[in-house]
Amino acid sequence: MEFIDSHCHVYLEEFDSDRTDVIKKAQDLGVNKLILPNVDSITLPRLNETCAAFPNVCKALIGLHPTSVNLDYKKELAVVENELAFNGSKYIGIGEIGIDLYWDKTYYKEQVDAFITQLNIADSLNLPVAIHVRNSFDETFEALTKSGIKTFKGVFHCFSGNIEQAKRAIDLGFKLGIGGTVTFKNSGIDFVVSEIDLQHIILETDSPYLAPTPFRGKRNEPSYLVNVAQKIADSKGLNIEEVAKATTNNCRILLGL
Repeated sequence: MEFIDSHCHVYLEEFDSDRTDVIKKAQDLGVNKLILPNVDSITLPRLNETCAAFPNVCKALIGLHPTSVNLDYKKELAVVENELAFNGSKYIGIGEIGIDLYWDKTYYKEQVDAFITQLNIADSLNLPVAIHVRNSFDETFEALTKSGIKTFKGVFHCFSGNIEQAKRAIDLGFKLGIGGTVTFKNSGIDFVVSEIDLQHIILETDSPYLAPTPFRGKRNEPSYLVNVAQKIADSKGLNIEEVAKATTNNCRILLGL
């Protein structure tokens, strides 16, 4: 079996003591590609260093995370644009971007502007986007409409919505990124997965966050993607090999791998 972890942050300091071992453990279980989304200009050097150290495994996205948006967000967006202009071949997509109203709503307007700006950058370069949505489905759909983009290409990362929101995202052209929350009791994501065709799903861990059961509360890592795949298989009455094959193919097509 071969898997792709479509969203993980193995470049963060949580993996400084054992990054090589964590990546090897994932590879031993068939997780042969790790897609690394950026957070902001502070994390960018770490991101690029990790991808350079593991060039056959790690592929980078670049973007400004909504929780890093503040009054200086245009300076951060300039970093994204400059990187794409001068080092564009390093990046296979834009992310993670979006709207987060869970922690703080102070910079909501700035978040929306940063989100739409990056959507249009991605559209102009024909790159997929990884969208972060937290407590903001209505606002996210509104911003997507406001962007004026006709055809979208990307993923709703760590999808946490209901079936209606899932279908709306799919109708717009997005994949659903399914991670550890599908294993959480009462999350409802297993039901969404059971109702959605496998062609619309890609796998992710969001490491080091949101570890699946039975590792919940501990540091997440890419090898746990297998637990996510097994839960999806169980929810859909499939075997894990079918889930691995379909989701890996979906991810390859989406990201041009």
